[in-house]
Amino acid sequence: MPDFAIYPSLKDKTVIISGGAQGIGAEMVMAFAAQGARVGFLDLDEVASRKLASSLVGVSYEICDLRDIDAMKTALGALTDRLGPAHVLVNNAARDDRHAWQDVTPEYWDERQATNLKHMFFAIQTIAPGMIENGGGSIINMGSNSWWEAGGGFPAYATAKAAVHGLTRTMARDLGDHRIRVNTVVPGWIMTERQKTLWAIPEALEGHRARQCLPDLIDPVYVARMVLFLASDDAAMCTASNYMVEAGSI
Repeated sequence: MPDFAIYPSLKDKTVIISGGAQGIGAEMVMAFAAQGARVGFLDLDEVASRKLASSLVGVSYEICDLRDIDAMKTALGALTDRLGPAHVLVNNAARDDRHAWQDVTPEYWDERQATNLKHMFFAIQTIAPGMIENGGGSIINMGSNSWWEAGGGFPAYATAKAAVHGLTRTMARDLGDHRIRVNTVVPGWIMTERQKTLWAIPEALEGHRARQCLPDLIDPVYVARMVLFLASDDAAMCTASNYMVEAGSI
């Protein structure tokens, strides 16, 4: 693994991450903890959350279902009560479950938007007042290159992820006067354990490598590194933009 950068501006900052117990989210939790930040994360998986938090210093978590906005707000309040007002919010939680367009019901559509989009806005609404009091902050929304690639097999997910970019740009405008930066990180196909277990069969990987400019599959650590940069003072003039971590596969 390469020697990665240290960002002194992240030390002792309060960082909140949704969906932090596994996959890309867990990689972010570990990366921020290694920078000396105070990290809080939300997740639905009690076992994975406890295991991750117990292995790190300065990390706290709350269990909640992000589709329940009132429960999420309560959990965010508990984390900021313990750790202090957030300097960084990472809206990471999502699920890319496959579904055929013919089978989508109105109820399933609404549930997919609640899982992949709705909580992002209400987390911003909950956390931004504390950032305003702090004099600024960084909000990072996790997008996806699935819709950039015109990927099929999950129309409700792809629609939600496309909407993340609109959310980022409008909130960057609304919060910019408070020196709150809002950006989108756009991962490609990241080799989390979930992806390896469910979808990373040899034929699919071969086709994906052919679409990428770079030949290597993408480890979650590289998404976390982009998020660290955008959270740090090094990115002080970066807002309302997309930051791609997809090995040139669009």
